Amino acid sequence: MAVLTNTFQTTQAVGNREELSDVVSRITPEDTPIYSLIEKGKCATVHPEWETDELAAPGANVREEGEEYAFGAITPPKRLGNYTQIMRKDWIISATQEVVSEAGNVQKRKYQKLKKGVEIRKDVEYAIVDTNASVAGATREFGSLPTWIETNVSRAPGGINGGFDPGTGLTVEPTDGPQRAFTKTILDDVMQQGYQNGANFRHVSVSPYVKSVFVTFMSDGNVAPFRYAVSQGGERNTIVATADYYEGPFGTVMIHPNRVQAVSAGLARNAFFIDTDMLSFLWLRNIQEDRDIAKTGDADKGVIIGEGTLKVHNEKGLGIAADLFGLSAAS
Repeated sequence: MAVLTNTFQTTQAVGNREELSDVVSRITPEDTPIYSLIEKGKCATVHPEWETDELAAPGANVREEGEEYAFGAITPPKRLGNYTQIMRKDWIISATQEVVSEAGNVQKRKYQKLKKGVEIRKDVEYAIVDTNASVAGATREFGSLPTWIETNVSRAPGGINGGFDPGTGLTVEPTDGPQRAFTKTILDDVMQQGYQNGANFRHVSVSPYVKSVFVTFMSDGNVAPFRYAVSQGGERNTIVATADYYEGPFGTVMIHPNRVQAVSAGLARNAFFIDTDMLSFLWLRNIQEDRDIAKTGDADKGVIIGEGTLKVHNEKGLGIAADLFGLSAAS
């Protein structure tokens, strides 16, 4: 029915109060799969170093009775190192804004401190999966995971490994090849290389799209079918269309979708095979608030800062499937 003449409506009112919820919904995911999986340690310098050694390849060992001894040369271990990287988040809020009544209190020091701390953890994950070669000097940068791995690798034709350069003491950025679809053959290939080279892969970190490709492997004719219907009280059934573990000829790995790897095509193009005993993150300065910032005006300043580096204990215990379509079937 029509509205009667002179009915006063909210659209004509001038004094109605606003209603703004105190609950602020933040959807930015906070998970950091690789950083969360690996061990955390400490370092005492901006350039921690370590050594790697390996057994000689097995071979025939048959000696003649009464034979005089001969002595082989000792192969010295490889000396490796990475540089620490300073990561910082900061903010400044006027003293008035800090005390006024605000819905949700998200533009206050306490909330910003918490938020920046989460952000810097995600920046650590980003630096681990990004393709950044190590850099010495005042603006140091630690060599990321893709720049270290050169043994257990699957790349498209034209792709070139990076690796640690003992001459410069720095890691080298790999060269991309043309992108290709992630397949069971690629997965098995890297796992076989790792097995033969002594790795014990337990985890694989991939972009969410690559994880969606992985679950289609259950349709492969060489994969045992496990689809089944789940009934809850005889009323509802569940379609099972996912898998988190892959049990292949060379071990079992858990496939982790990594939201940080979905930030760009450059990050999404790699799948990382991880033995957590071969990787750790060393902190020279833990992520913390700098409490010594001088107050110079009518505002509150804040800084969250940390400095650390990635330690690749032995790159032969890690693997990478590179040059994948990581965001879609064509990117």
